[in-house]
Amino acid sequence: MPSVSSTAARGQSVSQLSNRSPLRQLLGVQVLGVGSFVPDNIVKNEDLSSLGCDPDWIIQRTGIRERRHAPPEMATSHMALAAAKAAIENAGIQPSDIDLIVVGTFTPDMPTPSTACILQDQLGIRCAAMDVSAACAGFMYAMITASQFVRCGTSRRALVVGADLLSRIANPNDKKTYPLFGDGAGAVILGSGSEEQGFLSYTLGSEGEGGELLCVPGGGSAERLDDESLAAGRGFLHMDGRSVFKWAVRVIADSISDVLTHAGVTADDVSLVLLHQANVRIIDAACENLGFDREKVVINLDRYGNTSAGSVPLVLDEAYQAGKIRRGDLVLLSGFGAGLSWGTALVRW
Repeated sequence: MPSVSSTAARGQSVSQLSNRSPLRQLLGVQVLGVGSFVPDNIVKNEDLSSLGCDPDWIIQRTGIRERRHAPPEMATSHMALAAAKAAIENAGIQPSDIDLIVVGTFTPDMPTPSTACILQDQLGIRCAAMDVSAACAGFMYAMITASQFVRCGTSRRALVVGADLLSRIANPNDKKTYPLFGDGAGAVILGSGSEEQGFLSYTLGSEGEGGELLCVPGGGSAERLDDESLAAGRGFLHMDGRSVFKWAVRVIADSISDVLTHAGVTADDVSLVLLHQANVRIIDAACENLGFDREKVVINLDRYGNTSAGSVPLVLDEAYQAGKIRRGDLVLLSGFGAGLSWGTALVRW
């Protein structure tokens, strides 16, 4: 194994095990509550047949059987609010106890104000609030950002939300990508924990040179949306599926291997594996490459599809509510996607 150099300050350390991204540790933080939300409207594969989508092809290529689509009057903040309320109730706290909100999303209600500020107003509280945009890695980025505040003592109770409303930016005329995505949100409440709790190891990384492989080209300052660009579908999500698939398999294997090595544990030591729910074939490849027992891997993409930043907290809440997570467990989390970006962490619950 390559030599490891590290520094420690207030429970944090940093080292470099690979040339992908630095490995860090952040202890003294714990999850106090979890919650999630998905819209009621279930869209089955068969419902997409009119678009030219083959239901059997969707299952075989992705493992997705259905997904949730929000009604026209529902925005990302509405889903975030429902998930946040569930997490607040689960934590046994009051909204007024929250002093920081970090929302991971790349489908905000509007360019400004941030979805986090809208959520803060909806909760009726006064606190710092900000969005973090890292697409499918958004929740991991948001969770680690908020954990830094908690560890430093500048936040006592932090609300972290991952939420995306992808049915609004997926192109219904693109039968290869439209069936992949759904809408959903998940949330956690963070607070101070013991020195044994928190992130035993984590890594955040990006490969911006691959940004065009998964992007929404229009609508920003670089390309204003007009009638022509709207007609060309420039406001929709564009994806090079084959290239993204290969990249995702590689980045999962590399980042998880680095995190486990940095933490000094093996795949057998991990209690539960919660990966971004993008494609069951990606998850299968990761399990095979890393030697994870499939019984430790939670899958819900068959019911929700790819919900981007909502994906990891959705599967986290589902596992928690099913009694699959207990204090002291080692829980592996990994989100990856547009950017290209990723966030992988081993958490002592």
